[in-house]
Amino acid sequence: MPAKYIEQLAAIRATVGILARRTAALAAALALASLASFQAVADDTAAVLVLRGGAVFDPVAKTVAADRTVVIEGSRIRAVGGAETTVPSGARVVDCRGKFLIPGLIDAHVHLVHLADLSHVAGDQYLPMFLAHGVTSVRDTGDAIVAQAVIARYAEQHPEICPRVFLCSPLVDGDPVFHPGTGYALTDPAKVPAFVRDMVGWNVTTLKIYVGTPAAIGRQVIKEGHRAGLKVTAHLGVYTAQDAVLDGIDCLEHIESVFNYIIPADVTRQPDYRSHLDLHNQRANALLAALAQHHVSVDPTLVVFRNMIYLNDVEEVNLSPDLLRVPRQMLDYWQAYRQASNLPLSTRDARRKLIGKYQELTGLLHNAGVKLLVGTDSPEPFVPPGASMHQELEMFVGSGLTPSEALAAATINVAEALGQQQELGSITAGKLADLVILDADPTVDIRHARKIHAVVHGGHVCDPQTVLKSMPARSASTIRGGGAMVTVRRDNTFPTGELCFIGFSVTSVVSEPSILAFDAFGCYVRVFVNRGQSSRGTQLAERGLAARWSATGPAW
Repeated sequence: MPAKYIEQLAAIRATVGILARRTAALAAALALASLASFQAVADDTAAVLVLRGGAVFDPVAKTVAADRTVVIEGSRIRAVGGAETTVPSGARVVDCRGKFLIPGLIDAHVHLVHLADLSHVAGDQYLPMFLAHGVTSVRDTGDAIVAQAVIARYAEQHPEICPRVFLCSPLVDGDPVFHPGTGYALTDPAKVPAFVRDMVGWNVTTLKIYVGTPAAIGRQVIKEGHRAGLKVTAHLGVYTAQDAVLDGIDCLEHIESVFNYIIPADVTRQPDYRSHLDLHNQRANALLAALAQHHVSVDPTLVVFRNMIYLNDVEEVNLSPDLLRVPRQMLDYWQAYRQASNLPLSTRDARRKLIGKYQELTGLLHNAGVKLLVGTDSPEPFVPPGASMHQELEMFVGSGLTPSEALAAATINVAEALGQQQELGSITAGKLADLVILDADPTVDIRHARKIHAVVHGGHVCDPQTVLKSMPARSASTIRGGGAMVTVRRDNTFPTGELCFIGFSVTSVVSEPSILAFDAFGCYVRVFVNRGQSSRGTQLAERGLAARWSATGPAW
């Protein structure tokens, strides 16, 4: 490297060292000031916690009641009432005036084993991301049962940093299975009862039918599962949605488990027919009516279709601020997946339209009276644990649901799909004390659900930043220093309105984006650097300053 650039980089490091220390101190002071009362509660030995004066969201009535008092004793909610509610002697009282309390979010669709092992990441490295984002419970939807049970036990032993985990069977599939190591080949109906008994022994709540399962096996799984008191869901393939609904399936996973079965045969010869499908056709109307009539829930997982499958080539996905806390190895795997998928630019418009169709169908399902669930399929590529739950909520609202309806789909609806409505899903006396304390009203703007002040999980008061700090440190990477999240690019562009903070040291330049977490601010950081060329990127790096980019360029 030329001597002048070594000198420049040394100057940057010195400047950034001062900035990093100052910003870290400021961030720490702000965090302590805003969360002092909740941290005091977390450290307090009082058996009763009282949250006083906050507004409480009811996902059943879809209303917000102001000035409520929530009394928590141990892991459960003891009482919910008005300002006149009696505060038990010796209780720790926390002032929640100006805050909004919602039930803990429940992610209806995650995979805690087989998606993580592809990137060599263990559960403890990302489970805290769920809780820090207000996700107090997750429903696994198909994994190797022994590993799944170990992760669930770990989460149970660490409620202050991990969500509650509900188990699911491996993926019941044909032979050969679609996902080796995760699938379970079941081809003889006579063997279904023994399989279900085994799953009951593992304390699963859900059986999962997968793409290669024929109707005869699927029908028997539903029958035996219900006999054992289990819920049965399906990612459909060979087994049609029409047959599964009539056979008594409880839930369908992914919007395509509906979409793929409402396409008239005569339109499949048309170009890009999926992106232009008339969702009011006869097959669509009949299936939506049947889903509503038979009380079948649908878990669209819109975010996985957008982020992983169809639009992983757009920067708002693959360089999203929501990737800040994703473990290094996982993010590397995701970027490798994106490169391998190599989506052609020429098809991007059709792909965007298809996501629009999926959202339109989600809205039609809701309007038809079909119960929707908010699930993510995390941690599929670019579906970050916890943060993707908020993306899915936002996509639900973009599909035509109100914020209150979307929140219900992420709380009480999922609790019912798990058979846990007596324990979870609302802030109700007698239920487990899982709730999220927000700084703004999410029923006005669903994005306010991201403004998390604190999370209460089983009576444990959790500071999101403290929860995230429990995650193992990221491994070394090409671009290092200052804990900054940095994207190094060859081009000369920044998206409009993006905040850039140069708080790092550059050790080399890479041809592909590289991202690290920025701990001090938690803001989105990007910079590009060209090798020794006089360019905007070099100038920006030399200055070591913050810049906010607008349509007219940077403001220094």
